[in-house]
Amino acid sequence: MKLINKVAIILIVIFVSGIFIFAASNSKENKDITNEIGYILPMKLDFAAEETPMKISDVKERMDRELLINVNLHSSTILAIKRANRAFPVIEPILKKNGIPDDFKYLAVIESGLVNAVSSAGARGIWQFMPETARELGMEVNENVDQRYDLEKSTQAACTYLLKAKAKFGTWTLAAASYNGGMGGVNKQISIQKVSNYYDLLLTEETARYVFRILALKGIMQNPQKYGFAIASEDLYESLPTQKIIIDSSITDLADFANSQGINYKILKIHNPWLRETRLLNNTSNKYQIEIPLSGY
Repeated sequence: MKLINKVAIILIVIFVSGIFIFAASNSKENKDITNEIGYILPMKLDFAAEETPMKISDVKERMDRELLINVNLHSSTILAIKRANRAFPVIEPILKKNGIPDDFKYLAVIESGLVNAVSSAGARGIWQFMPETARELGMEVNENVDQRYDLEKSTQAACTYLLKAKAKFGTWTLAAASYNGGMGGVNKQISIQKVSNYYDLLLTEETARYVFRILALKGIMQNPQKYGFAIASEDLYESLPTQKIIIDSSITDLADFANSQGINYKILKIHNPWLRETRLLNNTSNKYQIEIPLSGY
């Protein structure tokens, strides 16, 4: 009898354990997954309020890849978090004014790391516009003035592009993908493959990774401590208060102009990187806004 009782107890334990294991596995797809090195793979994600279908195996793996990479790119991810404290307050209200979802500020992060980068192909600025595209979107681009380096104007140009892309493709996710792959390139693949969802399309590697990179940076930058990035508020890069001076004539020497404003040439160029030479030629009386930091730094 004792043996029978022991067997019965063992069977009950196995049965109960099986129930728990089944319940855990049944709900696994809805729970975040912590992997062997400690970072968390969320199983419920969205870009611009459009759901990311994490139940699809290749989608889950692609998300895992980008999150894993960016969690371990310590220096560049930390710098992005620090720079965002300065750049996002400029970008966010422009996105909002244009009806662009706030998530698109992370597109700027993956494009440039929130610095005025220069690509090998010739794209420049935080939003990485090619010169022809920048001109088409209303920016001035020449040897003297390059408004791709003006964060306010380039953010507005990005909004103009994204609104056109959203109208064409119908989703913000495809609009984001087209920022990398081009409207023509994405539209061609939609026609060939006969699907209209980003997550169903087979695209070039860079465009296929693009939205996942945005999602990875979004997750990390919204919850940096969750992913091991503990950055004190005093270590974030700050925005200095500035005043804007309207200039509608040429400036023959920017160093002299800077000195007249109580700053030096370096500080003038840091706050106005769109000024590309040592002078400002303005023969057509265009109105330019030059930012002067109030603190002098």
